[in-house]
Amino acid sequence: MFSGEPIFDDARLRPIADKVRAGERLSHEDGLALYRTSDLLAVGWMANLVRERLHGDRTYFNVNRHINPTDVCVASCKLCAFGKHKKDPTAYTWSLDEVWHRAGIGWTESITEFHIVGGLHPELTLDWYCEMLRGLKERFPQVHLKAFTMVEIAYLARRDKRSIADTLVKLRDAGMDSMPGGGAEIFSERVRRIICDHKIDGGEWIDVARQAHQLGIKSNCTMLYGHVETEEDRVDHLLRLRTLQEETGGFQTYIPLAFHPDNTALSHIDRTTGFSDLKNIAVARLLLDNIEHIKAYWVMMTPRIAQIALRFGADDIDGTVVEEKIYHDAGATTSQSLRRGELLRLITEAGRQPFERDTLYRPVERNESTFTILV
Repeated sequence: MFSGEPIFDDARLRPIADKVRAGERLSHEDGLALYRTSDLLAVGWMANLVRERLHGDRTYFNVNRHINPTDVCVASCKLCAFGKHKKDPTAYTWSLDEVWHRAGIGWTESITEFHIVGGLHPELTLDWYCEMLRGLKERFPQVHLKAFTMVEIAYLARRDKRSIADTLVKLRDAGMDSMPGGGAEIFSERVRRIICDHKIDGGEWIDVARQAHQLGIKSNCTMLYGHVETEEDRVDHLLRLRTLQEETGGFQTYIPLAFHPDNTALSHIDRTTGFSDLKNIAVARLLLDNIEHIKAYWVMMTPRIAQIALRFGADDIDGTVVEEKIYHDAGATTSQSLRRGELLRLITEAGRQPFERDTLYRPVERNESTFTILV
């Protein structure tokens, strides 16, 4: 599909392609041109060139499980279908015992990561979350705990009257191994006032990520697209991530997240298309030259589009997930989990080479029901 030179329908892409071939950094204006063109195949060809330069045919995945301890949240973000007020009869908050119990339901030695995020609960304290982490580490010592968005960290710090750094250290010492990249949404102040005015602003999100990286805590990063943002907002967001990565080197993976409007206050907005999903994967691969991995999150974009994205710049397809709640509350119709064998099939059928990783991208070798992480 992408062999040889593409025929550029959009002349604006030719000088960008020259930069890509030469390994030169793309500019803000280049990013706008990439977003504004309708020549998706040419953009995909360039992104695939970079992807294969970095990773060849290798496609990463892991065996993970999501844990969402509560959907109670003091914020009332228009973008969200997950968070609920405490008095909502459908809201839930697990006890510590229930968190530990649910983490173990169906658990096997094959799981290498727990992905832990939740609402901004008005009563759960920093000490409660630290105890949760310690309990998980005691019960599942070999499992990596990827926990808490930058938004959650800032909220816990404020509630506990601690600095961001002190909060991060306390959580790290309790067992937090790394952090996911959610809550970034779009850094534009104009957009945030519309979709998530109860959250920290973009500068604060960047600052929490910076302090985590300075403490040696790796994280992912994200962008939520397909709502009220412009192409300029998207490019600005990506370049701010690139600038922080230049400073800290702490981002492992970038994940573009499509907005799902169902059951939100923005339900009048149409869902993103496969065209838009692939465009956002490809542009990210081209602009984020210092972030090694681009993830096609199959829960969000469906396994079929995720397969195609492996030819549009993505080198990671996420993991088994198991009981994803946030996107499904917003109307996602994908499965809430995939078996390891299904991930292997998706990657192989896309013409790529499956490569099982742990959270830190170290290779995982399987031997029947056990695994070894190769350091």
